[in-house]
Amino acid sequence: MSLLERGFKTWAEKFAQALRKEMDMELLDRMDLPRLAKIFGARLCTPREIRGMSDAHLAQLLHEDTSGWSAVTVVTGIASVIIYNPSHNPGRIASDIAHEVAHLILEHEPTKLVLSQDGSLVMRSFNPKQEEEANWLAWCLLLPREALVSSLKRRLSVMDIAESFGVSQTLVKFRVQMTGAQMQIKRSSAR
Repeated sequence: MSLLERGFKTWAEKFAQALRKEMDMELLDRMDLPRLAKIFGARLCTPREIRGMSDAHLAQLLHEDTSGWSAVTVVTGIASVIIYNPSHNPGRIASDIAHEVAHLILEHEPTKLVLSQDGSLVMRSFNPKQEEEANWLAWCLLLPREALVSSLKRRLSVMDIAESFGVSQTLVKFRVQMTGAQMQIKRSSAR
């Protein structure tokens, strides 16, 4: 069951389209994630770029376990830093970064982290609605429906679309299914 409010998906598509125009991007351009982050007041970095990070902590953070952490935004005063896991594949990294920027765009309440006194236990707050909103907006920013339809009309494969937009094939398949893009093309071909 979706937690998204009625009209959010349409708003996200229109916002992504308007933002791309504002950034002087063409319909089929790949999103420039460092530029996108900068527009919304964030800088991108990996754990290796954080001063004072121990080798043990780096080893733990950069382990190639796909179930591990993906990205986090640290907000200090007026500055925001998006720290992402560079050990993931490029499509996942793009999605992770866009997700974090989407939280900034949507002005979501930051997650709270709670450490035990010895630092061994970390708990965080989790808002499922905010996570779903950030996912949907991120996917619209990376692969807008209009661009997806155009790519499918040109008979590009899922792999070609994924490579062109710098996203995963899983994301392309999901967007095709969830946006009704394939159905739109079939209907227009039948006319």
